[in-house]
Amino acid sequence: MNKVIKFGEEVEVYNIPVLNEREIRAAAGILFLSTFSSLMFIIFQENFVPIKYVITFFLTDFLIRVFINPKFSPTLIFAQLIVRNQSLEYVGAVQKKIAWIIGVVLAAIMFYSFIIVNAYIPITGIICLICLVFLFFESAYGICLGCKFYPLFFKNKVQYCPGEVCDIKSKQEIQKTSVSQIPVLQAFIAFIFLTILLINEKFSERPYDLLGNNNIEQTK
Repeated sequence: MNKVIKFGEEVEVYNIPVLNEREIRAAAGILFLSTFSSLMFIIFQENFVPIKYVITFFLTDFLIRVFINPKFSPTLIFAQLIVRNQSLEYVGAVQKKIAWIIGVVLAAIMFYSFIIVNAYIPITGIICLICLVFLFFESAYGICLGCKFYPLFFKNKVQYCPGEVCDIKSKQEIQKTSVSQIPVLQAFIAFIFLTILLINEKFSERPYDLLGNNNIEQTK
């Protein structure tokens, strides 16, 4: 039973249970895509059916991760198949557990609101946005925002963070942002705002069918 119900894997080189960050990021990407897609159905079609399925699967998946074993999480299994040829990147399991417990709480609130009560309130929209931000940062940047809450519950130092960010080390030259790069970033941000101000009306025009299919349909 202990081999089934546990959190993290024991690897000889590490002194605490660890997980594969590659799988976690891939699973976060799967959940982000499904959650974002279901949100688009709400925004453009006022269709709440997809989000109800996503919330149900999301909550079930995270309950398995936290209370049984991440090894049996459906999204992590799928992610494992996707990244099976990539090199391993071990991360500490305990901080991930804190992050996923937060995910369980958020998903449970959404489940109660959308499935049990069948209603939505502003807080559900905020929670959905928080989940999307957490999932995006995890999948795109490898930054576990939920793991930032670990020091609130434990005094011991976080170990084996993604990209070794919890270890103090000097940056390599390629990692440093030079003085000349900052104005480029600022100029690009200014360019975005100027584009919106000056040619938003032009961008708002509906594109026409270059092949003329719309004209053919109108003549029928």
